[in-house]
Amino acid sequence: MLRLTPIENPKSPLLKLAYWFSRRKLGKVITPMKTLYTRLPFAFIRWYASIQSLEKKLRLPEELKALVRIYVAQINTCHFCIDISQAVAIQQFDNTDRFFEVQEFEDSHKFSEAERAALRFAHELTVNKDVSDMTYQGAVKHFSESQLVGITWLVASEHLYNLMNVAFHIESDGLCSIQRKT
Repeated sequence: MLRLTPIENPKSPLLKLAYWFSRRKLGKVITPMKTLYTRLPFAFIRWYASIQSLEKKLRLPEELKALVRIYVAQINTCHFCIDISQAVAIQQFDNTDRFFEVQEFEDSHKFSEAERAALRFAHELTVNKDVSDMTYQGAVKHFSESQLVGITWLVASEHLYNLMNVAFHIESDGLCSIQRKT
């Protein structure tokens, strides 16, 4: 059960605009916007948007970014984050099965060795807050130093989103269902 009452009709014109963008992009106003972002200074919404814009500049394949986010959200049990990441993957990519099977990456032929190395790296960083030398060396075979920093950023920023949602019991918004209908 949600710990905060959603604000359905914000008074701020800037928040009204943010709600409009959420509806346009995702088919509805997402629960974190109605519960969390409305209770933060508006600069946080701009900050979140700027993070998304900056992450596009990371020199990593877009599919890998999505896989890492989904996997970290699964480990952290953030149902909202899993749902929104999978919904965005449905919008952006053709082979969406992988985004629903990421937990089986070790045994699935649908993942490349580079993706497996990145997901092992993400797993250890998420669970252990450290990466073993063996896992690091495996990742170095596939990624540059800048790319490894990018993977680490994705893990760290996903934790931020996950913790915000988990703390206030924000669950899935059913965004995958909306995307599949469209």
